[in-house]
Amino acid sequence: MDFLISGMGEVSADGFDFRTELGRRGYKYLPSASQYVLAAAKRALADAGEDALTATGPERRAAAVGTNSAAVSLHHAMDRTVVGASAGELSPATAPYFSINLFGSRLATEHDLKGFNLTLTSPRVAGLEALQTGARALAAGRASRLLAGATEEALPEGEPGADTSEAGAVALLLEPAAAVAERGGRSYGRVGVRTFFLPPALAASAEGPGEAAAALRDALAALGHQPGTPLTVTAVLDGSPVGEAVAAALKEAERVPAGAGCLAPMAHIAAALRDAPDHAHAVVTAAAEGNAAVCLVTPGGAEAVSR
Repeated sequence: MDFLISGMGEVSADGFDFRTELGRRGYKYLPSASQYVLAAAKRALADAGEDALTATGPERRAAAVGTNSAAVSLHHAMDRTVVGASAGELSPATAPYFSINLFGSRLATEHDLKGFNLTLTSPRVAGLEALQTGARALAAGRASRLLAGATEEALPEGEPGADTSEAGAVALLLEPAAAVAERGGRSYGRVGVRTFFLPPALAASAEGPGEAAAALRDALAALGHQPGTPLTVTAVLDGSPVGEAVAAALKEAERVPAGAGCLAPMAHIAAALRDAPDHAHAVVTAAAEGNAAVCLVTPGGAEAVSR
């Protein structure tokens, strides 16, 4: 089945007010990262149209959310409470969020998503893995609507990576092309993701850039991109050996600095979809630990959903 991006929502922590975005009741004690993804999803569904999700039953709706640092600040606060007082002093409202899986669970209950609800946490590529894993499940018939995205909370001062913290969320709605056409909806285009692993020791060696180039070629080929056809590339990379090897393999890419989490690559995917280019756009990212991913964004405007 052919799936399109029919709705997008983005939220930044700057100036964020959960009461304005979500409502005055029921959200006060949610961790910030959970508030962000709820707000981004709400925007994505409003962007797609009110019937984009509800046209199918709850058992056909699903979610996949990536994060790296949603729980870190909360875990620090919990540790201080336990050490300074006792576990009995932990807030009943926030204590369940010791589990990273719960940060996206409110999304499922809020929108009656009963197909599946996944949380991905691989360094830097978690948001792209949410798209990849969720789309694979859609293709297998486990659901027919998918809210996929990434959410992050700022890291506490002194935590590794705090100087490049990310805070906010991105959410995308994936919907069958036939369903978008049936209701006369709009398509931003299609996305496809492939991931691979580049061992840090190999990346740091003389063979690193060549290995990265081969993996990138294989990923783009698997996603259907034909060599020689126009392709804009954005590389969200850090200065680690893995990041440098991937950068060396992408000689003509626009390189942008990576943040501490997985939000920046998803934000660049959303920007590529929003800009509606007349040719494909690849967003590439990699982490110091060796995780790497490629997302191919292909145009898909009104012609993609014509009957």
